[in-house]
Amino acid sequence: MFTFLIVVEVILSILLVLVILMQSSKGGGLAGTFGGGNVGMVFGVRRTADFLIRATQILAGLFIALSLVINIFFLPRSANAESVLQRSGPQQTRGVTRELPPTQAPIDQPAEQPAQAPAGQGAQAPTAAPVGGGAK
Repeated sequence: MFTFLIVVEVILSILLVLVILMQSSKGGGLAGTFGGGNVGMVFGVRRTADFLIRATQILAGLFIALSLVINIFFLPRSANAESVLQRSGPQQTRGVTRELPPTQAPIDQPAEQPAQAPAGQGAQAPTAAPVGGGAK
């Protein structure tokens, strides 16, 4: 029975795709590709559009109803079925302690400056060499 319903579901889905593609949009759509351009000559343009809209509604309703029947009556389920949200909820994070990695000093932190000599003992500030490399 399950296999039969799956086959009917596949046939319904193919028919639904074909009926939707047969409908002509404002730009012509794909109706001409599948021969939908000539369908208007059989019924008339307005009656063809009404027929395709009604066929789409019926096929879509059957598709949804059959999907629900297959899901409710034929797919296995366990007695303690949990949803994905229930499984990934706070139960998993209770025992987990999240530790932050140890903090490190920034890489481009300047080094400590040496202590300066007390004033008046003849300490001189170092002189910088000229940038240009000196005399010619």
